[in-house]
Amino acid sequence: MRVNPVLNQIGSHAITAIQDRARHLREAGKPLVDFSIGDPREPTPAFIPEALKRAVPRVSQYPTVMGLPALREAIAAYVGRRFGVEVDPGTQVLPTTGSKESIFSTALAFVDRDAGDGVVWPTPGYPIYERGARLAGASPLPVRLPDDFLFRATDVPDRSWERARMLWLNSPHNPAGVVSPLDELARFRERAQRHEVLLCSDECYVDLYDHDPPASLLETGGTEGVLIYLSLSKRSGMTGYRSGAIVGDERAIAVLKSLRTGTGTAPPEFTQAAAIAAWNDDAHVEQRRSLFQRKRAIITRGFATLGYRTIGSEAGLYIWLKVKDDVAITERLLERGVVVSPGRVFGPGGEGHIRLALVPNLDECEQAMDVVRSCLGEA
Repeated sequence: MRVNPVLNQIGSHAITAIQDRARHLREAGKPLVDFSIGDPREPTPAFIPEALKRAVPRVSQYPTVMGLPALREAIAAYVGRRFGVEVDPGTQVLPTTGSKESIFSTALAFVDRDAGDGVVWPTPGYPIYERGARLAGASPLPVRLPDDFLFRATDVPDRSWERARMLWLNSPHNPAGVVSPLDELARFRERAQRHEVLLCSDECYVDLYDHDPPASLLETGGTEGVLIYLSLSKRSGMTGYRSGAIVGDERAIAVLKSLRTGTGTAPPEFTQAAAIAAWNDDAHVEQRRSLFQRKRAIITRGFATLGYRTIGSEAGLYIWLKVKDDVAITERLLERGVVVSPGRVFGPGGEGHIRLALVPNLDECEQAMDVVRSCLGEA
């Protein structure tokens, strides 16, 4: 069968092999504590599924691409509370079925492959930036991050700025958990405006932090020329609901609306009802943030006692650790029942690091650190 050759070039998601091996061990009866996938296991706050259940209709009909006005209003209100930026829910907010699909599909709306348009993204990073760019026919322009894993506007070569149609930011960063300061976001914005580059900021982890709240790209000057991508997955424990949003430049939102009308991509209205409830409430987010802080402290402390250095990891859902051989450490821990991700699966520059997602419960985190101390303490 003939397939798109790009699929063969990029292959399947690199974490799939780890998950397959973990599944085989689990099926063989081996207990595992899995830190490899960012899918927290705490129950979704009860008021959210209750809102969904109340909204399930007797007759199911297609949702509109722009979603319910009440949902766009709830998202706009959240943006106002969280970032102090006013956005128009009618023209600057677009509900999505999670953030992954919207990040993937954005390049399809803006890249002109015949013109040689490029897409810039940081590496190591979330693999979907590259996958979406390549399948849209963009010229790939990855930028390898420095040792502190902070993406800076000066890291992007002038030639890449000139060729780029889009550039991806990610703060808090996946996998390293580094937060971009507001002045650095402003520098990206200035360069992007100078070169007419659409600036896309993945801010899905912006409500998970230990100290100061991470800034949004919107805080550098509003919506013109920028899009931010939000998600309820980790903020509200709604990974399975697939509920997110794009907020930003109304011209870009209109283009994305046109694309998504053609693909029929829109969240079901009963899921939108649950999202309305979630975006309108901040108390449950504070509770979840406190829980992730406790997990972060357990894991960081456990590895620190063995001399492993934590890099970044100041916000978001992940712990990023410096190791000698990320594959060897991953395999060694997996055999002892602890599943982590080797840094190289996130792209060049990830080698020599491992990532742990703060998904197991508190007791499991403690148990895993006992295993880590026993396993890695033998070296």
